[in-house]
Amino acid sequence: MPVVKIVLLGAGSRGSVYSNYIQEYPDEVKLVGVAEPREFYRNQFAHKHQIPSENVFADWRDLASRDKFADAVIIALQDSLHVEAAVSLAGKGYHILLEKPMATTEQGCRLIVDTVVKAKVIFSVCHVLRYTPYSQKLKSILASGRIGEIVSIQHLEPVGYWHQAHSFVRGNWSRETDSTFMLLSKSCHDLDWIRFMAGSKCVKVSSFGNLKHFTKKNKPKDAGKRCLECNYEPKCPYSAKKIYLNRAMQGHFCWPIDTITNDLSVDGVLNALKTGPYGRCVYLCDNDVVDHQVVNMLFEDGKTVTFTMTAFTELALRKTRIFGTHGEIYGDGSKIMIYDFLTDSIEELNTALPNESIYVGHGGGDHGLMKNFTAAVSQGDSSMILTGPAETLESHLMVFAAEEARRKGNVVSL
Repeated sequence: MPVVKIVLLGAGSRGSVYSNYIQEYPDEVKLVGVAEPREFYRNQFAHKHQIPSENVFADWRDLASRDKFADAVIIALQDSLHVEAAVSLAGKGYHILLEKPMATTEQGCRLIVDTVVKAKVIFSVCHVLRYTPYSQKLKSILASGRIGEIVSIQHLEPVGYWHQAHSFVRGNWSRETDSTFMLLSKSCHDLDWIRFMAGSKCVKVSSFGNLKHFTKKNKPKDAGKRCLECNYEPKCPYSAKKIYLNRAMQGHFCWPIDTITNDLSVDGVLNALKTGPYGRCVYLCDNDVVDHQVVNMLFEDGKTVTFTMTAFTELALRKTRIFGTHGEIYGDGSKIMIYDFLTDSIEELNTALPNESIYVGHGGGDHGLMKNFTAAVSQGDSSMILTGPAETLESHLMVFAAEEARRKGNVVSL
């Protein structure tokens, strides 16, 4: 098969993850261009992947203005830029791998889908949870009828207390006007995964949630404005010193440390906490996204689903219980336990991957996503895409309906 040539828009955390696959498989895929506004990361990325200088851009629009010079594009820009970039590059004939969420509005999602369908390009959204060995095994068990007909599902996304503080209180996804609402930015691929497992269409949703804890009124009396100058800090689980500085002092400079500074040293982290957004008190930030939410769903064949997203957990694997007419399944992203009503027996399956760098990331989902997308482009076979335009639009509409239900306090029909 010919080597697939890819350009990358956005050399941040997610863009770097997908580019790691490209480095691992140089006989399959090659990175030939990058667009990244931050000079340090742009130059670092270009050097790491040996990208010619003429194919290195500060603005993705400059890349898009060029004649097409690759087979596909990975769009890992900020959420608000997805529509413009996807529509522009699809018009050039690029096959597209688009980071989730597809867009921050229903209209934006529909425009992207209409454009890529008309352009007849291969299109995949990074709903990586569908691509894990765990998900594929679980889906095959459900399809086999092992637990009979699915009646209901419970699914938990444990965001993690410090992950919430990092990304959704201090970080890039803390304010709706800067990014989007929490359910879309964090949990759209959970609702997509639920749709995948349910195997039928969602017809009604209700939802409840709010910003309960990370507010000014919950600030301890002796807490300061910044963690480095705070008397309460030793007693605070959300301390920036605990989340960032302690890790740095132990020699750990990967995520989330590498997202707060490009000076990967203890002094670099200290300076970032003194002057940057990640050193702020979590009770004095300008965040407005919810820190917990539940979604109730009714599917067209009568099955019911409850989804819980909450900040107030350890940073752990998602947990799911699926209740069928002949059995019950418990899964945690790695292990699957099947209880058989007929035999009163329990079978346990382990889908964990080898502890190798190429499989790190969403239980192997990042790797599986890139593998399928690269093969689909190479072979011109869109059937290899598990998260194409129609499937992704449907699950995004579930998310928008759930948020409407939360805001209005009613049941929304899809």
